[in-house]
Amino acid sequence: MEQRQVLLYDTSLRDGMQGQGMSLSAQEKVRVVRKLDELGIHLIEAGFPGSNPKELELFERLADVELRQAAVCAFGMTRRRDLPAEEDEGLQVLAGTFAPVVTLVGKTWKLHLDKVTKVSPGENLEMIRDSISFLRARGKRVIYDAEHFFDGWREDPGYARECLLAAAEGGAENVSLCDTNGSSLPAQIAEATSAAIAELSVDVGIHTHNDLGCGVANSLAAVERGASLVQGTINGIGERTGNANLTSILPALQVKMGLRVVSQKQLGRLTETAHFMDELLNVNSDPDQPFVGRNAFAHKGGMHVAGVNADARTFEHMDPELVGNRRDLVVSELSGKGTVLSRAEQAGLSLDAEEATRALRTLKEREHRGYQYEAAPASFELLLRRESGSYEPLFRLESFRVITDKREDGKVQTEATIKVWVEGERYVRTAEGNGPVNALDAALRDAITDRHPHLAEIELTNYKVRILDEHHGTGAVTRVLLDSSDGEREWGSTGVSENIIEASWEALVDSLEYAFQPDPDSSTREPGSERSRARSSGG
Repeated sequence: MEQRQVLLYDTSLRDGMQGQGMSLSAQEKVRVVRKLDELGIHLIEAGFPGSNPKELELFERLADVELRQAAVCAFGMTRRRDLPAEEDEGLQVLAGTFAPVVTLVGKTWKLHLDKVTKVSPGENLEMIRDSISFLRARGKRVIYDAEHFFDGWREDPGYARECLLAAAEGGAENVSLCDTNGSSLPAQIAEATSAAIAELSVDVGIHTHNDLGCGVANSLAAVERGASLVQGTINGIGERTGNANLTSILPALQVKMGLRVVSQKQLGRLTETAHFMDELLNVNSDPDQPFVGRNAFAHKGGMHVAGVNADARTFEHMDPELVGNRRDLVVSELSGKGTVLSRAEQAGLSLDAEEATRALRTLKEREHRGYQYEAAPASFELLLRRESGSYEPLFRLESFRVITDKREDGKVQTEATIKVWVEGERYVRTAEGNGPVNALDAALRDAITDRHPHLAEIELTNYKVRILDEHHGTGAVTRVLLDSSDGEREWGSTGVSENIIEASWEALVDSLEYAFQPDPDSSTREPGSERSRARSSGG
């Protein structure tokens, strides 16, 4: 018997960005889209096309991005009142976007009709039907988000049902039931979802929020009653207490409920993806998060460790490697060696058991010092290369110096001087920049591109700093994350130090050395992944 398919719909880039402190650049959002595609997410909501300069840039960039599986969704609202759909500017923008799928949100709860949109129940139904029909006539697949559906259902189930039917009549391929205020409990979600599925001839989805701490449970309850699409965000980011957490929902659906969602290989990227998102957002990963947290499969001692050593099922509800996590037995330095070997294989490197053990030891020591590699695959690959003996240093540093002057007129000037040895020849270079990292980058690039001109194509596209021990004030250890690109590919590198310049230098050097390393056998790498970066002279 074929497994039932459930689709995942990620709204991290739109709904997730409404959370406090959540912000990503357009280029970072493109990295997220690629990462979600690798994870196997079926539908990725990019946001409102053209609503602001960042969204405009994002949709322009995404138009040229080739995805293996995911479909990009543009988000918008039903037409304005007293205006035909074909004259509504927002709908025209949606119709003109490259995105094959459009998600429209509309009202379901009469309270909002009275207090917000100021339209009659009948006109609201026409707004829903007309908007979807307009987009369908222009070749768009349409998902309809029934906003505040469960609140509306509890107040007036008859009218809530009419709203869903209007969406289906307009041509929506999926009608998603939204618990917008996060006000519902699993039993309420289950009852209303069953009723909606009984009424509709189209697929039903679920979109929940976590205000009662039930976002994941509510989503699973809806799927149990027949919902075939689940909306949520990576790590549950979002407004107030967040959205339903896809990082928990995905393995629950596939591992616990036996449903078909993504491939097993894609499921194995879940932990990496969750931590990648945290790094880009510059927030600390929750170590206690189910499935992907560092403590999710940690065993500290005594009976638990003995039990796990005898049979992991004694104190683990599943194999952590299924989601790309690792078992952490504090008493064993071999904990996680399989993960290192797997990552090395994915990078096209061959490590024997001794090299993998050494790499794991180095990894744990560096993690203890503050390094994180989830969003810095370049730095992690270099670590593995050093242990495997395939590492090729780009240059040897003799010294560098950075001088920053603030003038009376308020202008700040930064100058960097470096002394390096490249292939046996000494280079001394000085460059100015708009900051110490920019100046160091310019000086170093000036020296090494004499021998390696293709590295001039590498650009630093993002620079983030995180303070790791705030109680030390200005003397705290800092972690730097650099994103780099050669115009076609992107990668991340990291550095850690009490000196922010040193940490930045380490991340900068890793970025360039990663681009300098020779390509391993491409057949061992996965096309399109962050590990399959070309590093030949032609880029």
